[in-house]
Amino acid sequence: MMKRYAVMLLAAVAAISCAKEKPKARDEKVPVTVAVAEQRDVPVQLRTIGSVQPYSTVAVRAQVPGQLMQVHFREGDDVRRGALLFTIDPRPYEADLAKARAALARDEAELRNAEAERTRYAELVKKDYVTREEYGKIVASAESARAVAVSDRAEIQNAELALAYCSIHAPIDGRTGSLQVHAGNIIRANDTTPLVVINQVQPVYVQFSVPERELAKLRATFGTAPVPVSASSQGNNTALAQGKLSFVDNAIDPTTGTITLKGLFDNANRALWPGQFVNVSVTLSSRTAATVVPTQAVQNGQRGQYVYVVKNDGAVEMRQVSVAMAIDQSSIIDKGVTPGETVVTDGQIRLTPKSHVEVKKNL
Repeated sequence: MMKRYAVMLLAAVAAISCAKEKPKARDEKVPVTVAVAEQRDVPVQLRTIGSVQPYSTVAVRAQVPGQLMQVHFREGDDVRRGALLFTIDPRPYEADLAKARAALARDEAELRNAEAERTRYAELVKKDYVTREEYGKIVASAESARAVAVSDRAEIQNAELALAYCSIHAPIDGRTGSLQVHAGNIIRANDTTPLVVINQVQPVYVQFSVPERELAKLRATFGTAPVPVSASSQGNNTALAQGKLSFVDNAIDPTTGTITLKGLFDNANRALWPGQFVNVSVTLSSRTAATVVPTQAVQNGQRGQYVYVVKNDGAVEMRQVSVAMAIDQSSIIDKGVTPGETVVTDGQIRLTPKSHVEVKKNL
């Protein structure tokens, strides 16, 4: 009897519990976020990482040895081409120049005497007062004196050049780097360590590489019109500068399967700095009137890629799509979606082809 009573009690409790459960509504709505497919012109771009390189760089070295007397700039200064950078003690070279000039004056005096002797002996040999052998020696002596004078003039030019090298001028417009040798030090000619390195930062190059499969498209575009190249910061992708493609290497690197390119930027605001790494975008062409949806709306299934399209009554339709390419956070749809249709961008995991949705408001 007690057993029967317990069974009846359990059945009653179960019945009450079932009565309290709410039946699942067939029209329960799934909360989702959505976006509207847009039609717009989309640039077709190659994206990679590049490094900024100076337009030109010069390692300044001394061409004559001596004591560095004065440095005429501060580290990091901008200098113009021809600006005086360093002064080497000129006194030894001034002395060499004075010595060379004195030697020329002496040898020119001997040349004048030798030429006078040749003129006088030319008259005497006509009258047979001297032999032709003696006259020949006089002529040879005069020519030797002339050669010595020519050599002296060359020595003067060499001494003047060495003296000029005591003043070292900037060979290009640019920005100076760290000073490697300070005033008072003895420096050597063409030392391995430069006195300073100057980088030209206006304009600058950005060097980068792209896969070899893109070479055909690059060459086709590069040969017909300027190819825009943009650079942005790696941290927050802030646009830094706009330039154009200026160089395509003449060979593909077989070890990486990439080809090296360079973009030229005028860098008027100096947003790009040598050695800096930047995000690079190369615009090859533009797709006009393309259908664009957020990339997160595109899902992958067994039959390929698809999106959920929201109808006017809140129902959803699972639709296969053909994605041409993904750019940034957007995907270009070749077929499957038309501009103006609403697609689900978040919440797809809970959807089925018979689901209804409730659109969540974006905060």
